[in-house]
Amino acid sequence: MNRRDDGDRRDEREPEQMPVGPPEGATAAGEPYASTRAGRRAAEASGTDAAATTATAVDDESDHDTRFFGQPWALAHVFGVEMWERFSFYGMQGILLIYMYYTVAEGGLGIDQAVATGIVGAYGGTVYLSTILGAWVADRLLGSERVLFYSAIVIMLGHIGLAVLPNVWGLGVGLVLVAVGSGGLKANATSVVGTLYAEKDPRRDAGFSLFYLGINLGAFFGPIVTGALQSSIGFHAGFAAAAVGMALGLLQYSFGRKQLPASSRIVPNPLPANRRLLVVGIAVGGLIVIAALVLIGVIRADNLAGIVIIVTLGATVAYFAVIVASRAITAVERSRVFAFIPLFIVNVGFWSLYQQQFTVLTIYSDQQLNRSILGWEMPVSWVNSINPIFVIILSGVFAAIWTKMGTRQPSTPVKFALGAIIMGIAFLLFLPWANGAANSTPLLAIVGILLVFTIAELFISPVGLSASTKLAPQRFHTQMVALYFLSVALGTSIAGWLAQFYDPKNEVPYFTILGFIAIGLGIALWFSVKPVLALMKGVR
Repeated sequence: MNRRDDGDRRDEREPEQMPVGPPEGATAAGEPYASTRAGRRAAEASGTDAAATTATAVDDESDHDTRFFGQPWALAHVFGVEMWERFSFYGMQGILLIYMYYTVAEGGLGIDQAVATGIVGAYGGTVYLSTILGAWVADRLLGSERVLFYSAIVIMLGHIGLAVLPNVWGLGVGLVLVAVGSGGLKANATSVVGTLYAEKDPRRDAGFSLFYLGINLGAFFGPIVTGALQSSIGFHAGFAAAAVGMALGLLQYSFGRKQLPASSRIVPNPLPANRRLLVVGIAVGGLIVIAALVLIGVIRADNLAGIVIIVTLGATVAYFAVIVASRAITAVERSRVFAFIPLFIVNVGFWSLYQQQFTVLTIYSDQQLNRSILGWEMPVSWVNSINPIFVIILSGVFAAIWTKMGTRQPSTPVKFALGAIIMGIAFLLFLPWANGAANSTPLLAIVGILLVFTIAELFISPVGLSASTKLAPQRFHTQMVALYFLSVALGTSIAGWLAQFYDPKNEVPYFTILGFIAIGLGIALWFSVKPVLALMKGVR
């Protein structure tokens, strides 16, 4: 049995475990941990890209440290900073759109609603684009732990900018800093957690699950706190709460980061000293070009989502071209890369609908949803706290189902197809209440629709990360995971661009067309399962 045959069989027998939530991790370069059985289990158990973290040595003491719910005490520090980062991220995003399109008299900026949704989409896409930058900086310059720490500082400064700087300048400065910082933190928090465990430590899966619990706790409480403050005091109080939350996470992490293993600070693939000046020059040049394009009006608020879409498409084509054209990959590996293309397309379609939770669903919650509960009006942003509850509850259910089914569980393309179809059905479920009077949709209806959102998510989100590592050529593990994140960036940007076509007074065409497009994508992939599996060469 040769090495590749053995790897193929490993891929066939490894089921996806505990699929939870949208992707919250990225990769570090070096010899990918994804190539090991334990790495895939960790990634699939956590719903993050643990699979792409670097396999590093761990201090012997961590094997016997059980002070944090049976896990190494150092996990508490990463758990805390990630929880507070998600608190601030989702808390800010819960009130961001309405802050932009509410009138000045209502405390907002009075930006056109269509422009505002485009900005939200571009911002979300930039977050995922920044994960690639964050992973590269960790790989070549600073190491994961340092990038995580500096990224948390940048995020806090961004929230402070939103809280204290006036008008659109505060919005611009704040969103740029939060996007870049969140990308850097996403790219490295999971990698740092991976350094806490030896390769065969049986606690690894539970540790990543506990880590992901922190993510969802932050995502749940963030919109509740910022929404309550926004509705009672004002938007800037909500943004200030996000800044305080990030500051608390940073404070805790500052005291605990020295307890992290030295391996978390290793630079896996250091950039040669004679090339650093060139990299700095390229970075500065890029910033100058962007600033110039903004000043001359090429990059504007009303076309921002479109520009992010074009940039992401360009990066995607370049990544695929480089990998496929490489002489360093085998014919089997090249076939698997081609198999990833239909999954990539369906994933873009899925995220372009799913991420409308922060665009169209926010407008819908503001204008169409009946948020009155016994005479009290629920803040708009609280709707964004519904999904994390379902993720926490259902992730264990899905894990039990996949474990019970074992090798009889659906293949990756079938799961992708089901996720897209269910997501399309979720949009069609808006139709019974479409074109209704203002604030007439029952709250329970949205709860039910978001339940369907979550089920679709659990079919496709963690499976996508797992597929990107399984289908990756040996020499291109990091780049394939980057491609997965590019699909999320592209879908998120499209979600903002699409929202400009949403009209609360004529909702039927919007929900119908997008719902059937998603269903159509899923059905097309379903009928293509056999040829896609053939291209996957034994990977399921």
